[in-house]
Amino acid sequence: MAFAIEFFLRRISQGVVIVILVAFVIFTLLRIVPGDPIRIILGPMASAAALEEKATELGLRDPIYVQFGRFMGQVTTGDFGRSFIRGAQGGSAGGSQDAAGYNPESRASVSGLIANALPYSLQLAALGIAFAFLVAIPIGLGAGLRAGKWPDRLGLYVSSLFVSLPNIWVGVVLIFLLSAKTGWLPAIGYQGFAYTIIPAMVLAIELSPVMIRAISVSVAANLGEVYFDVGLVRGLSRRTMVAKHVLRNAAVPLLNLFGAQMIGMLLGGLFVVEYIFSYPGIGMLTINAVFQRDFPIIQAVAILASAALVAINMLVDFASTTIDRRLKF
Repeated sequence: MAFAIEFFLRRISQGVVIVILVAFVIFTLLRIVPGDPIRIILGPMASAAALEEKATELGLRDPIYVQFGRFMGQVTTGDFGRSFIRGAQGGSAGGSQDAAGYNPESRASVSGLIANALPYSLQLAALGIAFAFLVAIPIGLGAGLRAGKWPDRLGLYVSSLFVSLPNIWVGVVLIFLLSAKTGWLPAIGYQGFAYTIIPAMVLAIELSPVMIRAISVSVAANLGEVYFDVGLVRGLSRRTMVAKHVLRNAAVPLLNLFGAQMIGMLLGGLFVVEYIFSYPGIGMLTINAVFQRDFPIIQAVAILASAALVAINMLVDFASTTIDRRLKF
């Protein structure tokens, strides 16, 4: 118990610092790159005086450190602000009124927009990971248990093939084959769970190569350890050693891989896949916000994504130390 408390206190304090640094970098970059969101808010016909007046009113002309301090003060209360572009009903309202008619209260809450989009992304991510496990676990285990033989070569070929396929191309091919050609599955938008299946397949094809190679390498490495040969000498069957010892020890690097790489790949893949399929998740929301320079949405997603990465890595590290207490994080 003392170990767990000390571990989480240390990692949470580190994680808070990381999230604040990420938030500051994103916040600063949004304000120094070319382009003014006020022009999108008020429209191309707004005068320079009106643009400057509204930017000053919204605090966008204050020093960056002042803006960031004000923003983080809101975040600590759970308030991520309101969208610059999206109206309270969720539709785009940019450029629809002059400076005098613009009312920030008429814009959608960023927290509400994220809350509406998050369940779709979680559903897609969960199904994509499940599909990736269905492909990677049997192929990776077979390759690791039969290193140098045909299952190992099969794992290498499959992972090499999948890693070389651009997810945009895979998405287009699957839409043509499974939706346009056969009509088996719907593809664009979301009107039910079936709309998640093809995007999840694309996501699984992106995730499974790393899983296959990691599983096969980890299992093969543990089969070469001294403890495996000692167990066989003492009379334990190969199946028992694999099931009770090899898989347990092989899980540690796999957990670390999942925390360090897979979640980052998953988040990146979600953005692309959701945009390809017009899937109404966090990725689609963020990409539209980038195109529209909707700062509050981009900032909120960056903070939540970095916090999720920190939390998942913390849980993965704790699980690793539970499996192998020799590890220290």
